[in-house]
Amino acid sequence: MPATTDFSTAYCTKHKIIMEDISSKDIDELKKYLGSLGEKPFRANQIYKWLHQSLATDFSQMTDLSKALREKLSNEAYITVPEPVDIQISREDGTRKYLFRLPDDSLVESVLMKYRFGWSVCISSQVGCRMGCAFCASGMDGLLRGLTPGEMLGQIEAIQRDVFSDTTDCAKKHEEHTTDCAEKHEGHTTDCAQEHGNRTDPKAPSVPKPDSEEYLRNRISHVVVMGTGEPLDNYDNLLIFIRMLTDENGLHISQRNLTVSTCGIVPRIKELAEKKLEITLALSLHAPTQEKRRELMPVANKYDISEAVGAMKYYQDTTGRRVTFEYSLIKGVNDTDEDAEQLSSLLWRGAHINLIPVNPVKERTFAAPTRAAAIDFQRKLEKFGINATIRREMGQDIDGACGQLRRRHLER
Repeated sequence: MPATTDFSTAYCTKHKIIMEDISSKDIDELKKYLGSLGEKPFRANQIYKWLHQSLATDFSQMTDLSKALREKLSNEAYITVPEPVDIQISREDGTRKYLFRLPDDSLVESVLMKYRFGWSVCISSQVGCRMGCAFCASGMDGLLRGLTPGEMLGQIEAIQRDVFSDTTDCAKKHEEHTTDCAEKHEGHTTDCAQEHGNRTDPKAPSVPKPDSEEYLRNRISHVVVMGTGEPLDNYDNLLIFIRMLTDENGLHISQRNLTVSTCGIVPRIKELAEKKLEITLALSLHAPTQEKRRELMPVANKYDISEAVGAMKYYQDTTGRRVTFEYSLIKGVNDTDEDAEQLSSLLWRGAHINLIPVNPVKERTFAAPTRAAAIDFQRKLEKFGINATIRREMGQDIDGACGQLRRRHLER
């Protein structure tokens, strides 16, 4: 089903008609669409819950709708159900890396991580990326397009189905799927997916009833838009995605549990600040000076580092939400004593910076510093009054860096 230019609809070759992207419609848009079909507004709430709470993958599953309406929707609209092409599971920590195929055959990556507080998912916002950061695999093939709200949500919902499927299908068989199954398949679950069946099979989605103890215990609680793409380069769809993600009739994930990462598109940061959302905004900083940032991140040629940091301060002051600075530690590039001092001068006292030992990318020569060197850098920042944390390294034994898994498949 090749998609049209704006991807809000798609052309169905079977029926030779334009089909509506129902997965990207918020409640208000869904009411308008159903009104055009002669349906009452309450149907929108029913369908929205089926899509984003019960995680339906086919209109036939919506059993409280009339057969006539289900058939009409099947002929005129489509549900975005990302297809798992590859799933890798880390033998070290159970982190899962997903490669999804979208309706137009585009490929995107997502990551599932387990923390003490629960499940967290990192999703992509674009197919490819045009930011061209030197240490990242995502932008090596450029930008194809932005993702629709439904495609962003679809990554979370597909992974949520997978988590629910594990608790019902795999937990009994393997006792703990993320370790035993990973060991069995050496960190890759292509075979495992075949063994346990297609988890996006419309006839058998393993989803417990919403509000049930099992549903609440295993639901994804945190989302990070930090995968492939620049979210603020897909601004309008990002806002719709946020509205739908946090809707009480859907996944109902708190805005405070959502982090959006940007490389620093200054006008959009300020525009987002005016929305006064409760999301956490993170700036991919990665350098202490304009000169070094320009070498690593082409976006610095348009927006000076001081502009980007100033926009983040504006966001924090306007929304009351603490911002975060992401800093990939690259051995011999941005991890010296001088870098720590310059970084401290750039930020304000009490600012929070997340240090990320860079993930190795085979096409690049960058390497992460040792753990001891990272801790030493952290302590230097803290000495200057900067709150610094070192991100827990996850998925190191799989294609953990953004864009790696997708690029490997494209090269086949």
